[in-house]
Amino acid sequence: MSGNVRLLSDTLAAAKEEGRAALIAYLPAGFPTVDGGIEAVKAAIEGGADVVEVGLPHSDPVLDGPVIQTADDIALRGGVRIADVMRTVREAHAATGAPILVMTYWNPIDRYGVERFTAELAEAGGAGCILPDLPVQESALWREHAEKHGLATVFVVAPSSKDERLAEITAAGSGFVYAASLMGVTGTRESVSSQAEDLVRRTRATTDIPVCVGLGVSNPAQAAEVARFADGVIVGSAFVKRMLDAPDDAAGVAAVRALAGELAEGVRGKA
Repeated sequence: MSGNVRLLSDTLAAAKEEGRAALIAYLPAGFPTVDGGIEAVKAAIEGGADVVEVGLPHSDPVLDGPVIQTADDIALRGGVRIADVMRTVREAHAATGAPILVMTYWNPIDRYGVERFTAELAEAGGAGCILPDLPVQESALWREHAEKHGLATVFVVAPSSKDERLAEITAAGSGFVYAASLMGVTGTRESVSSQAEDLVRRTRATTDIPVCVGLGVSNPAQAAEVARFADGVIVGSAFVKRMLDAPDDAAGVAAVRALAGELAEGVRGKA
Protein backbone atom coordinates (compact mmCIF):
# COMPACT_ATOMS: atom_id res chain seq x y z
CA MET A 1 0.00 0.00 0.00
CA SER A 2 1.39 3.38 -0.92
CA GLY A 3 0.65 7.08 -0.96
CA ASN A 4 -2.79 8.39 -0.28
CA VAL A 5 -4.56 5.04 -0.32
CA ARG A 6 -2.61 4.42 2.90
CA LEU A 7 -3.86 7.75 4.23
CA LEU A 8 -7.42 6.63 3.49
CA SER A 9 -6.93 3.30 5.25
CA ASP A 10 -5.20 4.96 8.21
CA THR A 11 -7.98 7.53 8.54
CA LEU A 12 -10.69 4.85 8.60
CA ALA A 13 -8.63 2.77 11.05
CA ALA A 14 -8.14 5.79 13.34
CA ALA A 15 -11.90 6.36 13.50
CA LYS A 16 -12.39 2.70 14.39
CA GLU A 17 -9.79 2.98 17.15
CA GLU A 18 -11.79 5.90 18.54
CA GLY A 19 -14.79 3.57 18.68
CA ARG A 20 -16.77 5.40 16.02
CA ALA A 21 -17.64 5.36 12.34
CA ALA A 22 -15.90 7.71 9.93
CA LEU A 23 -17.86 10.58 8.39
CA ILE A 24 -17.54 10.73 4.60
CA ALA A 25 -18.93 13.77 2.79
CA TYR A 26 -19.79 13.99 -0.91
CA LEU A 27 -19.66 17.27 -2.82
CA PRO A 28 -19.59 17.80 -6.60
CA ALA A 29 -16.67 19.66 -8.17
CA GLY A 30 -17.53 22.94 -9.84
CA PHE A 31 -20.58 23.62 -7.67
CA PRO A 32 -21.58 26.37 -7.25
CA THR A 33 -18.32 27.36 -8.98
CA VAL A 34 -14.92 25.67 -9.07
CA ASP A 35 -13.56 27.97 -6.36
CA GLY A 36 -16.77 27.66 -4.34
CA GLY A 37 -16.64 23.88 -4.60
CA ILE A 38 -13.08 23.82 -3.28
CA GLU A 39 -14.10 25.98 -0.32
CA ALA A 40 -17.04 23.66 0.36
CA VAL A 41 -14.81 20.56 0.42
CA LYS A 42 -12.42 22.27 2.82
CA ALA A 43 -15.36 23.39 4.99
CA ALA A 44 -16.71 19.83 5.21
CA ILE A 45 -13.38 18.62 6.56
CA GLU A 46 -13.00 21.59 8.90
CA GLY A 47 -16.49 20.86 10.22
CA GLY A 48 -15.72 17.24 11.04
CA ALA A 49 -15.73 15.05 7.91
CA ASP A 50 -12.89 12.52 7.89
CA VAL A 51 -12.95 11.86 4.14
CA VAL A 52 -14.49 13.67 1.16
CA GLU A 53 -15.72 12.27 -2.13
CA VAL A 54 -15.48 14.86 -4.91
CA GLY A 55 -18.10 14.20 -7.55
CA LEU A 56 -17.19 14.48 -11.22
CA PRO A 57 -20.33 16.11 -12.69
CA HIS A 58 -21.97 14.03 -15.40
CA SER A 59 -24.77 14.78 -17.83
CA ASP A 60 -26.50 11.45 -17.13
CA PRO A 61 -25.96 10.65 -13.44
CA VAL A 62 -28.12 7.52 -13.32
CA LEU A 63 -27.63 6.85 -9.60
CA ASP A 64 -28.15 10.42 -8.46
CA GLY A 65 -31.41 11.97 -7.40
CA PRO A 66 -32.72 15.46 -8.22
CA VAL A 67 -30.61 17.35 -5.65
CA ILE A 68 -27.25 16.15 -6.97
CA GLN A 69 -28.51 16.29 -10.56
CA THR A 70 -29.31 19.97 -10.03
CA ALA A 71 -25.82 20.66 -8.67
CA ASP A 72 -24.22 18.70 -11.52
CA ASP A 73 -26.22 20.72 -14.03
CA ILE A 74 -25.05 24.00 -12.47
CA ALA A 75 -21.43 22.78 -12.57
CA LEU A 76 -21.68 21.60 -16.18
CA ARG A 77 -23.31 24.84 -17.31
CA GLY A 78 -20.42 26.61 -15.56
CA GLY A 79 -18.03 24.72 -17.82
CA VAL A 80 -16.46 22.36 -15.26
CA ARG A 81 -13.81 20.04 -16.70
CA ILE A 82 -11.80 17.08 -15.41
CA ALA A 83 -8.90 19.50 -14.87
CA ASP A 84 -11.15 21.37 -12.41
CA VAL A 85 -11.93 18.12 -10.59
CA MET A 86 -8.20 17.45 -10.24
CA ARG A 87 -7.64 21.01 -9.02
CA THR A 88 -10.39 20.55 -6.44
CA VAL A 89 -8.73 17.38 -5.14
CA ARG A 90 -5.27 18.99 -5.15
CA GLU A 91 -6.20 22.16 -3.32
CA ALA A 92 -8.53 20.53 -0.79
CA HIS A 93 -5.99 17.83 0.06
CA ALA A 94 -3.12 20.31 0.28
CA ALA A 95 -5.12 22.57 2.61
CA THR A 96 -6.45 19.86 4.92
CA GLY A 97 -4.27 16.75 4.60
CA ALA A 98 -7.47 14.67 4.51
CA PRO A 99 -8.07 11.78 2.08
CA ILE A 100 -9.98 12.98 -0.99
CA LEU A 101 -11.51 10.55 -3.48
CA VAL A 102 -13.24 11.15 -6.79
CA MET A 103 -16.66 9.65 -7.41
CA THR A 104 -17.36 9.27 -11.10
CA TYR A 105 -19.18 7.29 -13.69
CA TRP A 106 -16.97 5.29 -16.01
CA ASN A 107 -17.66 7.08 -19.29
CA PRO A 108 -15.70 10.29 -18.50
CA ILE A 109 -12.62 8.25 -17.47
CA ASP A 110 -12.88 6.06 -20.54
CA ARG A 111 -12.98 9.12 -22.79
CA TYR A 112 -10.18 10.90 -20.92
CA GLY A 113 -7.90 7.86 -20.83
CA VAL A 114 -7.38 5.55 -17.85
CA GLU A 115 -3.63 6.06 -17.62
CA ARG A 116 -3.93 9.84 -17.87
CA PHE A 117 -6.76 9.99 -15.32
CA THR A 118 -5.05 7.79 -12.72
CA ALA A 119 -1.69 9.53 -13.12
CA GLU A 120 -3.25 12.98 -12.72
CA LEU A 121 -5.38 11.93 -9.74
CA ALA A 122 -2.35 10.48 -7.96
CA GLU A 123 -0.31 13.59 -8.75
CA ALA A 124 -3.11 15.74 -7.28
CA GLY A 125 -2.91 13.77 -4.03
CA GLY A 126 -6.14 11.84 -4.56
CA ALA A 127 -6.71 8.71 -2.49
CA GLY A 128 -8.72 6.80 -5.07
CA CYS A 129 -11.96 6.54 -7.00
CA ILE A 130 -15.51 5.36 -6.38
CA LEU A 131 -16.87 3.84 -9.58
CA PRO A 132 -20.58 3.09 -9.15
CA ASP A 133 -21.26 1.86 -12.69
CA LEU A 134 -18.03 -0.03 -13.51
CA PRO A 135 -18.69 -3.80 -13.38
CA VAL A 136 -15.97 -5.69 -11.53
CA GLN A 137 -15.56 -8.09 -14.44
CA GLU A 138 -14.71 -5.14 -16.71
CA SER A 139 -12.43 -3.36 -14.24
CA ALA A 140 -9.04 -5.01 -14.86
CA LEU A 141 -7.58 -2.11 -16.87
CA TRP A 142 -8.70 0.45 -14.29
CA ARG A 143 -7.38 -1.60 -11.37
CA GLU A 144 -4.02 -2.15 -13.05
CA HIS A 145 -3.46 1.60 -13.42
CA ALA A 146 -4.98 2.46 -10.03
CA GLU A 147 -2.65 0.03 -8.27
CA LYS A 148 0.34 1.38 -10.22
CA HIS A 149 -0.44 4.88 -8.94
CA GLY A 150 -1.39 3.90 -5.38
CA LEU A 151 -5.10 4.65 -5.72
CA ALA A 152 -7.97 2.87 -3.98
CA THR A 153 -10.74 1.34 -6.09
CA VAL A 154 -14.07 1.57 -4.27
CA PHE A 155 -16.91 -0.50 -5.68
CA VAL A 156 -20.58 -0.18 -4.77
CA VAL A 157 -22.65 -3.07 -3.41
CA ALA A 158 -26.44 -3.04 -3.09
CA PRO A 159 -29.09 -4.91 -1.09
CA SER A 160 -29.82 -6.94 -4.23
CA SER A 161 -26.22 -8.23 -4.42
CA LYS A 162 -26.07 -11.98 -3.76
CA ASP A 163 -23.41 -13.28 -1.36
CA GLU A 164 -21.33 -14.79 -4.16
CA ARG A 165 -21.39 -11.47 -6.01
CA LEU A 166 -20.45 -9.59 -2.85
CA ALA A 167 -17.35 -11.76 -2.48
CA GLU A 168 -16.36 -11.07 -6.09
CA ILE A 169 -16.78 -7.32 -5.66
CA THR A 170 -14.99 -7.02 -2.34
CA ALA A 171 -12.06 -9.16 -3.53
CA ALA A 172 -11.46 -6.68 -6.35
CA GLY A 173 -11.89 -3.49 -4.31
CA SER A 174 -9.64 -1.55 -1.96
CA GLY A 175 -9.92 1.35 0.48
CA PHE A 176 -13.47 0.60 1.52
CA VAL A 177 -16.69 -0.88 0.19
CA TYR A 178 -19.54 1.52 -0.58
CA ALA A 179 -22.73 -0.15 0.63
CA ALA A 180 -25.79 1.47 -0.95
CA SER A 181 -28.44 1.35 1.77
CA LEU A 182 -31.29 0.88 -0.69
CA MET A 183 -32.19 0.29 -4.29
CA GLY A 184 -32.69 3.59 -6.07
CA VAL A 185 -31.05 6.97 -6.40
CA THR A 186 -29.33 9.30 -3.96
CA GLY A 187 -31.37 11.71 -1.89
CA THR A 188 -32.45 12.59 1.63
CA ARG A 189 -35.08 10.34 3.19
CA GLU A 190 -37.16 10.19 6.33
CA SER A 191 -35.49 7.00 7.52
CA VAL A 192 -32.52 4.80 6.68
CA SER A 193 -33.36 1.56 4.93
CA SER A 194 -33.60 -1.50 7.18
CA GLN A 195 -31.74 -3.38 4.45
CA ALA A 196 -28.54 -1.47 5.19
CA GLU A 197 -27.56 -3.34 8.35
CA ASP A 198 -28.10 -6.72 6.70
CA LEU A 199 -26.05 -5.63 3.68
CA VAL A 200 -23.17 -4.53 5.92
CA ARG A 201 -23.27 -7.85 7.78
CA ARG A 202 -23.22 -9.85 4.54
CA THR A 203 -20.48 -7.70 3.03
CA ARG A 204 -18.28 -7.95 6.14
CA ALA A 205 -18.50 -11.73 5.89
CA THR A 206 -16.52 -11.49 2.62
CA THR A 207 -13.82 -8.93 3.44
CA ASP A 208 -11.67 -7.22 6.07
CA ILE A 209 -11.78 -3.78 4.43
CA PRO A 210 -14.16 -1.19 5.93
CA VAL A 211 -17.79 -1.11 4.84
CA CYS A 212 -19.29 2.38 4.58
CA VAL A 213 -22.98 3.11 4.05
CA GLY A 214 -24.45 5.80 1.83
CA LEU A 215 -27.78 6.81 0.23
CA GLY A 216 -30.46 8.30 2.42
CA VAL A 217 -28.41 9.54 5.39
CA SER A 218 -29.17 13.22 5.92
CA ASN A 219 -29.26 14.16 9.60
CA PRO A 220 -27.36 13.46 12.85
CA ALA A 221 -29.89 10.90 14.13
CA GLN A 222 -29.65 8.87 10.90
CA ALA A 223 -25.85 9.18 10.97
CA ALA A 224 -25.83 7.85 14.55
CA GLU A 225 -28.10 4.97 13.53
CA VAL A 226 -25.86 3.90 10.64
CA ALA A 227 -22.70 4.44 12.73
CA ARG A 228 -23.86 1.65 15.05
CA PHE A 229 -23.25 -1.00 12.39
CA ALA A 230 -21.08 0.54 9.63
CA ASP A 231 -17.43 1.60 9.48
CA GLY A 232 -18.32 4.83 7.73
CA VAL A 233 -21.35 7.02 7.11
CA ILE A 234 -21.56 8.67 3.67
CA VAL A 235 -23.62 11.84 3.25
CA GLY A 236 -24.07 13.68 -0.05
CA SER A 237 -27.47 15.09 -0.93
CA ALA A 238 -27.92 16.75 2.47
CA PHE A 239 -24.70 18.77 1.96
CA VAL A 240 -25.65 19.71 -1.59
CA LYS A 241 -29.18 20.73 -0.51
CA ARG A 242 -27.76 23.04 2.16
CA MET A 243 -25.73 24.76 -0.55
CA LEU A 244 -28.63 24.94 -2.98
CA ASP A 245 -30.82 26.49 -0.28
CA ALA A 246 -28.21 29.06 0.79
CA PRO A 247 -28.71 32.70 -0.27
CA ASP A 248 -25.11 33.02 -1.49
CA ASP A 249 -21.91 31.01 -1.87
CA ALA A 250 -20.41 32.10 1.46
CA ALA A 251 -23.56 31.07 3.30
CA GLY A 252 -23.49 27.75 1.45
CA VAL A 253 -19.94 27.03 2.58
CA ALA A 254 -20.87 27.95 6.15
CA ALA A 255 -23.89 25.63 5.96
CA VAL A 256 -21.66 22.75 4.82
CA ARG A 257 -19.30 23.35 7.73
CA ALA A 258 -22.22 23.42 10.18
CA LEU A 259 -23.82 20.24 8.82
CA ALA A 260 -20.47 18.42 8.95
CA GLY A 261 -20.23 19.37 12.62
CA GLU A 262 -23.74 18.09 13.35
CA LEU A 263 -23.12 14.81 11.52
CA ALA A 264 -19.72 14.39 13.19
CA GLU A 265 -21.51 14.50 16.54
CA GLY A 266 -23.94 11.91 15.17
CA VAL A 267 -21.23 9.40 14.22
CA ARG A 268 -19.70 9.91 17.66
CA GLY A 269 -23.01 9.06 19.30
CA LYS A 270 -23.48 12.58 20.64
CA ALA A 271 -26.46 13.55 18.50
